[in-house]
Amino acid sequence: MIYELRVYHAMPGRMPDLLNRFDTITLKIWERMGIRQAGFWTVLVGESNQDLYYLLAWDSLADREDKWGKFMVDPEWATKRAKTEENGPLISGYSNSFLQPTVFSSVK
Repeated sequence: MIYELRVYHAMPGRMPDLLNRFDTITLKIWERMGIRQAGFWTVLVGESNQDLYYLLAWDSLADREDKWGKFMVDPEWATKRAKTEENGPLISGYSNSFLQPTVFSSVK
């Protein structure tokens, strides 16, 4: 199992819209596609409370490439994403890292 840590930097004032999109649209599409989320977090105290952190769980990098590639070209996702961005983009940028649990990690 590997984990993908993604950090989205919300546009000013757009964090509620970003969270709503995940809650009402993205997670339903991911469920249909077999993409597993391992958690979502907003920043309570830290550098920016406009950042959204989340983890995705993958069986392998090949699993990630297959499922994420299909998600990115999914017609439902494209349509609904465009609708949520009619008033401008929700994020200014993002970063991602692939994490491998250590032998002593409580999360495998």
